Amino acid sequence: MSWATQRRLIIISILSSIAVAIVAVFFITSLNHTSSCAGNGQNKEEGCRGPLGMAPTVLFTKAIPNGVGRTDVIAEVENKNIAVAAKAVPYTISIYGSNNIFLRKVHGTIDLPPSSTIAIFVPGVASATHIVSSVFLSIDTPVQWYRFTNDTRIIPVVSNTTRGGTTDNPIIHATFTNKDTTPLTNVRAIVMVRDTSGNIIAASKTILPTISGQGTAVATFTWNGSFVSTPATIEVVPIIPLP
Repeated sequence: MSWATQRRLIIISILSSIAVAIVAVFFITSLNHTSSCAGNGQNKEEGCRGPLGMAPTVLFTKAIPNGVGRTDVIAEVENKNIAVAAKAVPYTISIYGSNNIFLRKVHGTIDLPPSSTIAIFVPGVASATHIVSSVFLSIDTPVQWYRFTNDTRIIPVVSNTTRGGTTDNPIIHATFTNKDTTPLTNVRAIVMVRDTSGNIIAASKTILPTISGQGTAVATFTWNGSFVSTPATIEVVPIIPLP
């Protein structure tokens, strides 16, 4: 056998090995995906709870003072995935004091609808005996995404946002309108107040016990101390859990 023939055989053998490896990887991946979809009790809306989406993005986490001796935390998490959602995603907020001394951790969960940015507000993370210097939010486990293409949630419309109260005890009111005939109960809402540079200077949350069908209700947000600078914009967002 000539050297040219041997070289061709070697090249063909290498290419054949690469092709077999690619097919094997594809088969194993398909098998694992099928296994992960089995036994999860998915319905037509959910589909497979496999690795369908990109990891969520923590846009920011910020500690903000709220009167004397109290510090709150506001954060935002973005789900860039289209038609893919996740329920009860666990997160951890790590809180540090002066000289990066660890103070405590706060745990919670968050729903992530498709193509959305969700606010997280945690009040009273530190007392007067501790000064918070930095906070960090992390998603604890790989997110179990599922297909979500038919959003049946009733999301109230926010309007007539006004600022009142006093300098030392500011108040913000916002009207929530339910355009559906179905009453809404225990609607959570978060407000974020920004200065002229877009920095969040205050945040708060409240719960509206009831918004009647095709009715309205007023959400009221309060603070224990004055804002650190002049408010420029106010954003009020309802937090409606996934079905």
